[in-house]
Amino acid sequence: MAQTLTSLIIHLVFSTKHRVPIITPEVEPDLFNYMGGILKNNSSPLLAAGGTSDHVHLLVSQSKNIALSVLLQDVKKDSSSWIKTKGEVFNDFHWQDGYGAFSISPSEVPAVKLYIAKQKEHHRKQTFQEELIQLLEEYGVEYDERYLWR
Repeated sequence: MAQTLTSLIIHLVFSTKHRVPIITPEVEPDLFNYMGGILKNNSSPLLAAGGTSDHVHLLVSQSKNIALSVLLQDVKKDSSSWIKTKGEVFNDFHWQDGYGAFSISPSEVPAVKLYIAKQKEHHRKQTFQEELIQLLEEYGVEYDERYLWR
């Protein structure tokens, strides 16, 4: 085949360090826009973003030209630096070290977008920890809970 053709749609989930509830409603839209710009600059368009005060969900069409770990390193490092410029309350802002990444079929995109859009409502009934474990189990991802919340 003379060209490389891909469909790499990824549902990403990661939290603030120690799940500190620091993402305020005032900064959240700009944070998602900033993350979207980082992703766009890496040829990986942001399809949806949502979350709560302690974690985010991103739906991304990942470029074939960048490793997921490198892409997330850029998103987390650059967005962390950016948010620290938004006021003293964010001076100690950090993302958790890891992330959850789940491959999504194109047919699942509308449902995942809706799921991401309803995060605040969803988390009135379920904690982030419960949600992440549910996603890991749903996608058959092995994990050791001793290291999951560091």
